[in-house]
Amino acid sequence: MTGRTKRLKITLLVIAGILVLLIGAFLVYVSIYYHADEKSINAMTSEDAVTVTDQGKYLVFAPEQAQTGLIFYPGGKVDCKAYAPLMHLLAERNILCVVLKMPFNLAVFNPDAADGIQEDYPEIQHWYLGGHSLGGSMAALYAEKHTDAFDGLILLAAYSTADLSQSGLQVLSIYGGNDNVLNRQKYEENRHNLPDTLQELVIPGGCHAYFGSYGKQSGDGEPAITPEEQWQQTVDYIIQKTGVGGKPGSGFFESQ
Repeated sequence: MTGRTKRLKITLLVIAGILVLLIGAFLVYVSIYYHADEKSINAMTSEDAVTVTDQGKYLVFAPEQAQTGLIFYPGGKVDCKAYAPLMHLLAERNILCVVLKMPFNLAVFNPDAADGIQEDYPEIQHWYLGGHSLGGSMAALYAEKHTDAFDGLILLAAYSTADLSQSGLQVLSIYGGNDNVLNRQKYEENRHNLPDTLQELVIPGGCHAYFGSYGKQSGDGEPAITPEEQWQQTVDYIIQKTGVGGKPGSGFFESQ
């Protein structure tokens, strides 16, 4: 074996070793995520008013005769079932809720996961995109490419790096007053990406994790309200602004 061949072999072994370490580190990283808690599991149960089903690629919370639908992107490293309490409450208010499942619980690995959902539910007349944290940013990226397919975007503790300022979409942003995970500087820096009609709700005492039900999130602030209170305020505000259940023809931000 020549010196050059030996050096090449050593180089290849070093590269292979680095790749193994990187793959191992990635697998360890994605194996640690926020699991749905008991409240989430209980909210996965069907009731008379809401039918809950697992469709393989997504979860569905379906009221009997919904005309409005929400496609929801989960937060980063959060089990999609953790949003069952919030989605169940929205479904009780007559919104069909579709919660997307993500590879490794990270929406960045499938930002186009909403493809085909609307075709599965042709009875729905008005569609909204939504998402929590990283999921909200990925929902915004999807909205940028499909502005004509949606009435609006609902961001929960999230901001948009996609330019939606001239999209014609109506955007609702909600976050907790005690949220220490949401990067407020980036939130403000990216505000220009959203339309002038942006509507915001800051939930007093709310935190980052309480849009789902998966326990305390690392780095989050101390909440001053219960998860149930944050879910209810979120639902009430969404219902108020979407016009669901309101006067015929009422729409997103109709009350402005």
